[in-house]
Amino acid sequence: MRNTFIETLIKTHSSHKDFFMLSGDAGLGLFEGLQKQYPNKFKNMGIAEQNAIGFAAGMGLVGFKVYVYNIIPFVLYRCYEQVRNDICYQNIPVVLIGVGSGVTYAPAGMTHYSVEDLALARTLPNLKIISPIDPIEARLAAEYSFTSDSPTYIRLAKRGEPNIHEREKFDITKPQLIKDGKEVAIVFHGSIADDVMKAAEILKSKNIHPKLISIPMLQPLDFGSLCKMTDDVKHVVVVEEHFENSGLGNILMQACMATTVAWKLHVMGIPYGFIHAVHSITGLRKRFGLSAEHIVDNVMRLEKK
Repeated sequence: MRNTFIETLIKTHSSHKDFFMLSGDAGLGLFEGLQKQYPNKFKNMGIAEQNAIGFAAGMGLVGFKVYVYNIIPFVLYRCYEQVRNDICYQNIPVVLIGVGSGVTYAPAGMTHYSVEDLALARTLPNLKIISPIDPIEARLAAEYSFTSDSPTYIRLAKRGEPNIHEREKFDITKPQLIKDGKEVAIVFHGSIADDVMKAAEILKSKNIHPKLISIPMLQPLDFGSLCKMTDDVKHVVVVEEHFENSGLGNILMQACMATTVAWKLHVMGIPYGFIHAVHSITGLRKRFGLSAEHIVDNVMRLEKK
């Protein structure tokens, strides 16, 4: 996803006179082509995250379309105040590219995990949030971000995720039906999609066919479109590599409180608490009940209700 996003930006928009890319001393190999072709459109800001955000806001104020690339703890956590005051308060359409969603950086440890980033990002008015599931959504997110007139935060994994969508073009701001089904809908975002798709294949072999729905744009969430997609199911299961109390599951809980839905909501996420375990991505997903096998067990249990 990460490479597709950056390659789309450079191929499609780098020639635009207002395009500018900032890096926080990360992912530098991705930008070699940009530096060679357009040396005046890239700057490595070094390990100075607050300064990078202030710099981006200043460039945005004078008309540049600025992208800030870093791993999530350094594009959102360390410089939260600057993102809040310099970018979001002034509604400057800077794009924050956060790499390493969920536990992508396993086994680097809790300092590099991003399992609470949605909770922080959701507190910021004007900030749009996109969490792609595959390279196709990442490409569409890159195209959308260039035209967005508001600040945008895009959270990406970087592990060579496969394409899931069969279509190349669709509205990235809307929930997307991946597979039709009945009784249970699995709603998801981000790189946990690979375990969701594995679970769907296992369930298919058991003649169970859940509806699969991707939610690329989490803020603002098009809840009306999601309700139309799920008006024929009994259960909606949110699967996300994020704290279960403050991600998409929590967004839907709040939305459900303000309206009437025909289904019951279930959230599969990471329990609220620091992650002390050191393991691979696969190991952490199993530890926190997010593996394909756990998803299968949960859906089968709900099918019987």
